[in-house]
Amino acid sequence: MAERSTAAVDVADNSGDEPLTAKADQTTSDGVTLNGERDTDSEEAQGSGGTEGPGKASPPELHSGHKLARRYRLEECVTRLDGFSSWRAMDEKLRRAVGVHLLPADHPRARSVLAAARSSALLGDPRFVQVLDAVEENDLVYVVHEWLPDATELTALLASGPLEVHEAYQMVSQVSGAMAAAHREGLAHLKLTPGAVLRTSTGQWRIRGLAVNAALRGISSDTPQRTDTEAIGALLYAALTQRWPYENDAYGLSGLPKGVGLIAPDQVRAGVHRGLSELAMRALANDGATASRHESPCTTPEELVKAIGEMPRIRPPEPAFTAPPEYQRTTYQQGTYGRQAPRPGVTQPLPSPPPPLQSRTGTALKWAVSALLIAALGLGSWQLADALMDHGKPDDTKKTQTTDGNEKGGDKTTPLKPITIKGAREYVAKGDAQAPEDVGNTFDNDSSTYWRSRSFLDGPEMKPAFKPGVGIVYDFGSKQTVSAASIGLRYVGNHTTITLYATDSTSSTTPVDSMTKIGTITTTGTSAKITITKKVPTQYVLLWITAMPYASGDQYSGAGYKQGITDVKFTG
Repeated sequence: MAERSTAAVDVADNSGDEPLTAKADQTTSDGVTLNGERDTDSEEAQGSGGTEGPGKASPPELHSGHKLARRYRLEECVTRLDGFSSWRAMDEKLRRAVGVHLLPADHPRARSVLAAARSSALLGDPRFVQVLDAVEENDLVYVVHEWLPDATELTALLASGPLEVHEAYQMVSQVSGAMAAAHREGLAHLKLTPGAVLRTSTGQWRIRGLAVNAALRGISSDTPQRTDTEAIGALLYAALTQRWPYENDAYGLSGLPKGVGLIAPDQVRAGVHRGLSELAMRALANDGATASRHESPCTTPEELVKAIGEMPRIRPPEPAFTAPPEYQRTTYQQGTYGRQAPRPGVTQPLPSPPPPLQSRTGTALKWAVSALLIAALGLGSWQLADALMDHGKPDDTKKTQTTDGNEKGGDKTTPLKPITIKGAREYVAKGDAQAPEDVGNTFDNDSSTYWRSRSFLDGPEMKPAFKPGVGIVYDFGSKQTVSAASIGLRYVGNHTTITLYATDSTSSTTPVDSMTKIGTITTTGTSAKITITKKVPTQYVLLWITAMPYASGDQYSGAGYKQGITDVKFTG
């Protein structure tokens, strides 16, 4: 872990840089300049004074159409500065767009960039834009990462105004949770700007350039957690006010008035959410001082996640209902299509409607209704006669028929009996376990205790490539035939999908595809009642969750798609 932290954080020797959020850097996290000009700010941040020294490597002279590893075809250079260049490229093997950072192998930061890229790739968190490849070949070092054509930078979103309060809440919740997870693995961003935060078409927030963007620019920090936390505070401040929380203008945003210091967001713009305003002040470098509460500052992303969890949940706005327009008869429907428009001032006689049901269609309709009435009368008469004849039969005939029916096939309804759960074990098909120590909470007859999944970025359907599902295998001690099951759920919303499978053990080595599916349900409520559609004797049953609703962050996990279960009961 220490080695990864060194590679990701101490990516250069110039540890005396000022906090990144205070710099008026006009580039995106990929180095793309917002106004098409050269990014001179990044040179200053690296202590180069805006000029290259005699020993500094020049950026490789490449052109559109050049191929790397016979696979990545360069298409468009989005920036070229300080010895490296960034490109939009095409992965011809997988037929998808990718991003590529290029620099000479003898560049003074080449080793740091490779180390940071490889450390970032090992994290594998979908909340970050993923590093796909990091290679040194033919005197070149290049880093390949995801390209998200449907995502929008926070910079672009703020160009039209501040974010809606729920959108700002989601942004700071998801970004804080992601950075807290990265720092637990020894990784820092150090270049977390509005250009590094993206909102996808599904409304999820993703971060690009983890560790790599700072390594490309030679940025380091003695307090990486504090630096990233302050950057998150600046992002929230900008999202609430459309202003940059420092005196210098940056990222297309106006700075604060000179000489007045840091002002709370709710004093900059009217109508700002009070809780989010105070959260931004606690994250920024102001010792957490607020005029009303004097809360302690948040110095790490983990503390920021905890502070967000203690806030009252901010719900999304209610969708606006638009009343449908009043129905208006057109000129064609009024029967005047093609007629000459009346002259102004001349009263036109209204055409009298035709007599009802005088057309061919009306005549046919009358005959059809008459036929239906005759058929109904005949059927009713026959049923009445049959009932009178049956009423006149002797009572002993009825009794004999009833007795015979019971003897032949009258099955009595057998009451369902609860099946005792002897044990349980979490089933892990891919990736990490969720909460294996809490599986006992699902059948301890205490509805206040839960087994909880982690929080996922995408949903409600889980992504098989990343995590196909989460669940628990229950052991009955002996073979039982399950008829029904009931499960209590922690979170409501759209939607939870649970499937039950009969399996041969509690081991996770048995693939779900080889198990026998015995029942499934999709619900949006706080409980799931499953009727078994295929009854088979089995000792083990897998409760498998493949879709979970969105829920806000709490003391157990951040905001995202997640679920918790309790009071699991089987009957047979």
